Amino acid sequence: MCIDNFIIIVYCTVCEYFKKHNEFKSVRKRGFKPRLSDEEVITIEIVGEFLQIDTDKGIWQYFGQQWKDWFPNIGSRTTFVRQSANLWKIKELIQSDLAENLGSISDSVHSVDGFPIQLCNFRRAKFSRLFKGFASYGFCASKNITYYGFKGHLVINFDGVITSWTISPANSSERECVYELVKKIHGLLLGDKGYISPELEEELRRIGINLQTPKRKNMEDKRDPQFVSMLMNVRRLIETVIGQLSERFHIEKIRARDMWHLTNRINRKILSHTVACFICRRFGVKTLQFEKLIVS
Repeated sequence: MCIDNFIIIVYCTVCEYFKKHNEFKSVRKRGFKPRLSDEEVITIEIVGEFLQIDTDKGIWQYFGQQWKDWFPNIGSRTTFVRQSANLWKIKELIQSDLAENLGSISDSVHSVDGFPIQLCNFRRAKFSRLFKGFASYGFCASKNITYYGFKGHLVINFDGVITSWTISPANSSERECVYELVKKIHGLLLGDKGYISPELEEELRRIGINLQTPKRKNMEDKRDPQFVSMLMNVRRLIETVIGQLSERFHIEKIRARDMWHLTNRINRKILSHTVACFICRRFGVKTLQFEKLIVS
């Protein structure tokens, strides 16, 4: 489809799910009502993120210059950024609704994994005053780097739809964050070696979740080799999703100065990814083949 149709579909989808949450229609307690509607702001953010525009300023400039006829009330950048940040919660709710409608919760197979969100270069970390009390030093085994910042955590379903997510300080254990991510799911949960823990497996089993991970070299594995091979093939899907979030949506870059704007930034990236999955499903495209959605 062309970019025009993509914007229209995103706007219609946002309007449909936005109206389900009447309690968030009045998110402002004082001041003038913005001329740009909340539905338009969320649409602009989703499309901007999908087009790999990474900053508030970049998204605002692109739509102010290229789509002024469609969004004549876009206004000033500061108003747009403030209005966007105020809508962080409703973006979270819309994403959750979309993911549920895509079967991400009812699915019986999920994968969990983490990824680094680096605040600044390691050498500059001791001079940084941002996110004091929230960010910390951590180590990413897959990239073999020590960094300062946060750690992102994802659960996806068998099709690659993001079911739940959270962030934590970089020094936190991936195992500690699992409980927050699995509140709504059941069945098989696939994790990497960072989730190996007999205690965790037992606690998850009590709530109907079967955690399966690869074994370390010094551990005996009595499982069927074909079953283990199947688990590893399925687990590669979450690496694809994290790759998309990093390369297309730049989720590993913070570009925020407080938790309010950081939460909004991550929420809109997750929402944009989920909306893209929703449109792929609607038009008969494989869920994660985003490159087929917009044709020049």
